[in-house]
Amino acid sequence: MNRLNDKIAVITGAAQGIGRGIALCLAEEGAHIVINDLAHTAAAQETLEAVQALGRQALVIPADVADRAAVAALFAQATAHFGRVDIAVANAAHSVRQPVIEAEWEQVQRTLEVTQFGVYHVCQAAARQMVQQAQPGQNNGKLLITGSVLQEVPFPTSAPYNMAKAAVNHFARTLAAELAPHHINVNVINPGWIDTPGERKFASEEEIQQGGRLIPWGRLGQPRDIGKAAAFLVSADADYITGTSLRVDGGYVIGLRPVAH
Repeated sequence: MNRLNDKIAVITGAAQGIGRGIALCLAEEGAHIVINDLAHTAAAQETLEAVQALGRQALVIPADVADRAAVAALFAQATAHFGRVDIAVANAAHSVRQPVIEAEWEQVQRTLEVTQFGVYHVCQAAARQMVQQAQPGQNNGKLLITGSVLQEVPFPTSAPYNMAKAAVNHFARTLAAELAPHHINVNVINPGWIDTPGERKFASEEEIQQGGRLIPWGRLGQPRDIGKAAAFLVSADADYITGTSLRVDGGYVIGLRPVAH
């Protein structure tokens, strides 16, 4: 506990699901949380109150991560309020499920704008702030990207999301190389099948339960499973880890069975 005491963390898409799980786990470790989502919704308010109940400060700043100006304003407001940004988690994503031959371009484009370009905007804005506030001889910030095991698993009907997640994994390695001289860590968590409100848009309760039994660990992941991994990667315990992708999937990928020929 308290590995992140008084650190300032900006988390995008933090109103619910994986983002909320990360926000609460970081708050439990002592961080104050900037909760970003598209709007100041009831879900965002619930996350804010949950963080405050842990004795940490919290602030909701709505912004569309696909909008570069909005992302710049997000970090300007967070810095003005807290004085600095120590941690940034690029978690916000968008996805639809359509076969490529049927896909609506507007949905493809929105998926890429949020899930790929949004990550770029958030990491760029955070890195600029962290470099500006950097001090010689110490760790100067943690950037964490929420990827997906679909960056390596070609899940049908999810091509734009899959390619966006593959892109952000390689982007993270590139950015890690660029920011290593500043002692700013850049890493990725690749979740497996996680039980979130977003996932339940695509699967029934019966499908969720049946799918969980097929995963080697015997259940779907929970947002806290990702949050606990995130808390480690943005802590001082992971100061020597950068450019790494951590799969957190209960064995989902290793449990995939090849088709017999």
